[in-house]
Amino acid sequence: MITINNISKSYPKQKALDSVSLEFLSGQSIALIGPNGSGKTTLIKIILSLVKPDEGDITVLGQDISTSGVYRKDIGYMPQITRFPENMTVRQLFRLVKDLRADISSTSYDLDLYSAYNIESMNAKPLYALSGGMKQKVSAALAFLFDPDILILDEPTAALDPISNERLKEKIRTSYEKEKLVLITSHILSDLDEIVNHVVYLMEGKIAFHKSIEQLRLETDETRLNKIIVTLLQQMEHHVENH
Repeated sequence: MITINNISKSYPKQKALDSVSLEFLSGQSIALIGPNGSGKTTLIKIILSLVKPDEGDITVLGQDISTSGVYRKDIGYMPQITRFPENMTVRQLFRLVKDLRADISSTSYDLDLYSAYNIESMNAKPLYALSGGMKQKVSAALAFLFDPDILILDEPTAALDPISNERLKEKIRTSYEKEKLVLITSHILSDLDEIVNHVVYLMEGKIAFHKSIEQLRLETDETRLNKIIVTLLQQMEHHVENH
C-alpha cells in the first residue's frame, strides 16, 4: 500500500531521515516509534506531501505521490495537534469536511466513532470551547469518516479518557482486520500492545528495526511492547560497546 524508497531529508542543523526504505501492506497495523528527533514526524509529513524529501520517492496505492495529491483521499489522518478554525462549530466543521469530499456518498460514511463519542452532543459548540479530549474525539471521528484504506494516527490516545481510549483501540483493531493499513505513532507504548502487529523503530533518522510483533516476542522472550523495546535497545547498546 505504501512503498518508501531511499527517503532522505535534512534540515539546517539535523539530518531527519537518512536513506529510509520501508514497505507497508494492507492488514498491517504498524507502530512507528523512536525517541524524539528520530524522524517519525518528518516521515509522516513526507507521506502526506506536507514536506518534500531531499532524495527518494514514495508510492501510495501504486501512485507516485510527487505527481499528484489525489492519493490523499484514501488516507485518514489524525494529527498529534489539531488546529481547527476556532470560531467554527463542530457541526460546521463536519459539514465543511463533507462538502470538500462531495465524491463520497453519505451512505458510505463511517460513523462508528462519531456515534461512540456522541459527537452530536457537541454540534453547537465552537471549536475553541472544546477540551483537549473533545478535540481528540472530533479528530478521530474525522479520520475514520470517509472509510479510508489507510489510516495515519499521530499520538491518537494522548488526551483520551480510558473509555474513549478503548473505543478507539477497538476501532483500530477492526480496521486492520478489514485489511486496511494503520500507521500509528505514540509515546505511550502500553497503548500499542493490543493494536499493532508490526513495529518500525527509528533512531537518528535510520531504521533500527522493522519486524512483526510475533518475531520481536520470539527474539526477546517478552510479551509487552515496552519490555520488548527496552530489551532490544539494551542488546544494541551491548553490541556497540563490544565493537
